[in-house]
Amino acid sequence: MLWILYLVFISIFVKAEQIEERRPFFINCGSDSVTNAEGRKWIGDSLSTGNWSLSFLGIMVSTSSIKGDAEYKFLYKTARIYNTSSHYNFTVPPGSYCVRLHFHPFLFAGFNPNDSLFDVLANNLKLVSNFNVSGEISWRNLINNSSSTSLVKEYFLNVNSYELLIEFLPSSGSFAFVNAIEVIPVPDAIFLGFVRKVGNSGFVAPLGVGGHGLETMYRLNVGGPVISPSFDQLLWTKWETDERYMFSVNAASTMTNISNISYVSPNDSFFAPLLVYETARTMINNEVAEKRFNLSWRFEVDPNFEYLVRLHFCELYYDKPNQRDFRIYINNKTAADDYDVFVKAGGMNKAYHEDYVDAMSMQIDTLWVQLGPDTLASTPGTDALLNGLEIFKLSHNANLAHGPDKINGDEPGAAYKRHKSKSFLAAFSAGFAALITISLASAALFFFKRRNVANQEKPLGWHPLSLHEMMGSTAKARLAKLPLISTSSTPCNRIGRRFSLGEIRAATANFDQSLVIGSGGFGKVYKGEIGNGFLVAIKRANPFSKQGLTEFETEVDLLSKLRHRHLVSMIGYCEEENEMILVYEYMANGTLRSHLYGSDLPSLSWKQRVEVCIGAARGLHYLHTGAETCIIHRDVKTTNILLDENLVAKIADFGLSKPGPTLDHTHVSTAVKGSFGYLDPEYYRKQQLTHKSDVYSFGVVLFEVICSRPVINPTLPKDQINLAEWALRWQRQRSLQSIVDPRLDGDYSLESLRKFGEIAEKCLSDEGRNRPTIGEVLWHLEYVLQLHEAYIQCQVDNSCTKSSLPFADFSFILPDTNKVQGETSSNAEGETISSLQGRSVQSLFY
Repeated sequence: MLWILYLVFISIFVKAEQIEERRPFFINCGSDSVTNAEGRKWIGDSLSTGNWSLSFLGIMVSTSSIKGDAEYKFLYKTARIYNTSSHYNFTVPPGSYCVRLHFHPFLFAGFNPNDSLFDVLANNLKLVSNFNVSGEISWRNLINNSSSTSLVKEYFLNVNSYELLIEFLPSSGSFAFVNAIEVIPVPDAIFLGFVRKVGNSGFVAPLGVGGHGLETMYRLNVGGPVISPSFDQLLWTKWETDERYMFSVNAASTMTNISNISYVSPNDSFFAPLLVYETARTMINNEVAEKRFNLSWRFEVDPNFEYLVRLHFCELYYDKPNQRDFRIYINNKTAADDYDVFVKAGGMNKAYHEDYVDAMSMQIDTLWVQLGPDTLASTPGTDALLNGLEIFKLSHNANLAHGPDKINGDEPGAAYKRHKSKSFLAAFSAGFAALITISLASAALFFFKRRNVANQEKPLGWHPLSLHEMMGSTAKARLAKLPLISTSSTPCNRIGRRFSLGEIRAATANFDQSLVIGSGGFGKVYKGEIGNGFLVAIKRANPFSKQGLTEFETEVDLLSKLRHRHLVSMIGYCEEENEMILVYEYMANGTLRSHLYGSDLPSLSWKQRVEVCIGAARGLHYLHTGAETCIIHRDVKTTNILLDENLVAKIADFGLSKPGPTLDHTHVSTAVKGSFGYLDPEYYRKQQLTHKSDVYSFGVVLFEVICSRPVINPTLPKDQINLAEWALRWQRQRSLQSIVDPRLDGDYSLESLRKFGEIAEKCLSDEGRNRPTIGEVLWHLEYVLQLHEAYIQCQVDNSCTKSSLPFADFSFILPDTNKVQGETSSNAEGETISSLQGRSVQSLFY
């Protein structure tokens, strides 16, 4: 045995002698040249050295031009494509490393990056699974409202041996590609020490890259500009700005101080450059009477993982303790209270960071970071401050990928394990020949079985209707023969017609892009034609959308139960070949927003706008009161109000809808969902959803109808960015006519406009209990229309004076809806006709 140990020590010693001190590798993939840029030397991967090698050369591809404003243009003109498994082998000393993978898809020969699907592993750590670069870029652009054409994936891991293998494993029939790779040694201290568990009474636990792999999800310079990698000579990290992730940018102010900033300890210099600590965000309304507002950032993340949230602090203003106390919330749980940056750092202009860890459940894909006033603190001004923010995903069972764990029958880290086996055998080949033979035979048998299983398994699919317990062969046969609209209440018939994928392809000319009439988080919407020229809208799920399955289920479940003149009708669906497709009635005049701004469509008159609002209110009123149970839409906005050929308004998109509270409850506790600019602040603060949340969103719609501008416009001055806040100030000054859409050109009565503004103002009350019901809003909108029609009639008769108006000018007093309804009669579709003191008014809803 001594000679065996001797061989081991000799092998390790020789390997160590071959390695220089820890240094970075910057690899330009698909290149055979050396490029010096941003203080770094990028080596083409065709020029492998003794310190690294490439197992399979694959295919070198290049392009003469870069699409879009790519940051690393000099790198992204080349790439290396693999149609079989391959790996880069780096000879490195043990320790912690940062690995960055650069992707910039471009077309070359027969390789379309949209068809690329692959896994990437680093040693035994799975980084991505069934990864499609184009889909990931599209999804990030959608949620971040950006237009990037490239993607950088950054990871941290620990290397225990002297080898780092980065493997690329393409899916069967597909290929993998990469444009550039960075391998950078990092100080072990960057992820060592203790971290606080959120919501666990301050419990602290050890953190280390040795026990986890980490993926960088977000890195933000809070309140400051983009910091390019050239400003960080240690790790070459890029810091984004934080505006796009803030819940309300104009609710925070920025602070800058570039004098005498230093780190609390020398190790703190590893975590962020001083530029991060020179800027910060603070609260803009810290002196209000009721301190309820928080600085809030929202991030899309992968569910079912733990996340490390790293907050960077530096007090830039106060030079004494107990001047700024606040609380830190992560995922709406208290991470720290009575937090004083000055006290924690031991002075002003001293930079440091705090780490927190929290776990996301399988149902939650949004991570919130909030800083807000500590109402119990005795400080002069309860305020909050943050300089920088990082979010890292922690690996689970050696996996960072959000997807299946196997591909092509190969185990995660197979190449890494094979390579280590070869190194081991080189040292012990004489004594273990028989063992090698047995191991190879077992591996071959294992691989063969795995491959058979993989060939038998279908690709990852959605299987969206499994929850309905109605997809047996008999039910499928019945559904395929259903008419276009099914009104039967039996469970097996309630969904409507099931279209084949062939019918959908024929209706959309094989998803012709010229037929796209809209797009969103779920996917694209196509104009289609079925039967004898019957026009439909066909919504096709993007397989890379994180909204897909839940929204599909919700829409199918709700719309199969609802029929109303002011709700968009679902005609049917398609579920074949992993597609999720919904078929709706076609709305010829598109969205309400497209008639207000952002298109060349003709402007709506004041009367048409009021009638559209009335129609939308009728649809919401039916959801809240006319359905079997109260339904809260949760995403009321002008893009979800559609207009048919007669400009009749209909509510659409029920993917976020939720059943309302039962009789013995006042609200539904749920994670915050909705659209920025329309979101009810009370729902956001308390995570308590009520039908009054829809009323708030509808109030924003009313102001949008008046002003014809986006609800959030970051290009405007600070006090105008948020439409609701801006319009509400003008309304409270009783000067709403100053910001009315100029295209209306005075074609409205001031009385009707004033009443319309009062309705919107009531809808935007901060507390739900002070808002009207949607039925009350509807009643007053009817009154607005009557005021306008009376005004028009006076104009025709040339007899317009205030005294000639047939309706009294009463203040906004919410009516008793029980009295308002009076005698009602209902038909099968839920129609209700109301009367008020013997005078006929328009029906509350159809």
